[in-house]
Amino acid sequence: MLKIDIRWSDIDANRHLANSAYMNFMSHARLEYMKKAGIGQKELEEHHLAPIVFYENIFYFREVLPEETLYVSVELKGLSEGGMFFQFIHNIYNEEGQNKASCEMMGAWMSMKTRKLTTLPKIILENFLRFNKSDDFRTLTKKDTRKFDVEPKDIDKDQIKTTI
Repeated sequence: MLKIDIRWSDIDANRHLANSAYMNFMSHARLEYMKKAGIGQKELEEHHLAPIVFYENIFYFREVLPEETLYVSVELKGLSEGGMFFQFIHNIYNEEGQNKASCEMMGAWMSMKTRKLTTLPKIILENFLRFNKSDDFRTLTKKDTRKFDVEPKDIDKDQIKTTI
C-alpha cells in the first residue's frame, strides 16, 4: 500500500478531505505501482503510450480528517486481451485499518502518435500483469467500457451561452 500524508491543500471548506484529493491519491498510487512494475514515464514515452480514464466511481464510507495518515491499495480488477482496457480497484484505509473509501476506475491506453486507443507492447503487458489482482479479476471487452450505458449527446452551438 502507498502511504499518504494529508496536506493542507487536500482539505475542503468542511475541514475534511476534499473529493478531488481522493481522486488524486488514487491516481498517484496507480502511477507509483506502475513505476514499480517497470512502467514509468520513460517506458511510456519510449512506446508512445498514455493512460486515459473512462470513469472513476468513488464510494465514501467514513470521513477523513486532516490529521489522519492514509494508505491506498491498488488492485487490477480487469484487463482486456492485449491490455487495451484496464480496470482498477482502490481502497483508502487509515492507520487502524478502517476502510474510508473505495474507488473503481476504468481506463485504456492511447497511442501518442495516432491519438487512438491501442494495445500494449508485450513487455509492458507482461509488467502490467504483475499488479495484485482483485478476487473478482476478469478479462474485459469493449462492451465493459459502456457498462453504464451513457453516450454523448451533442447540442447545437447556438444553444451554448453564458448564464452566470
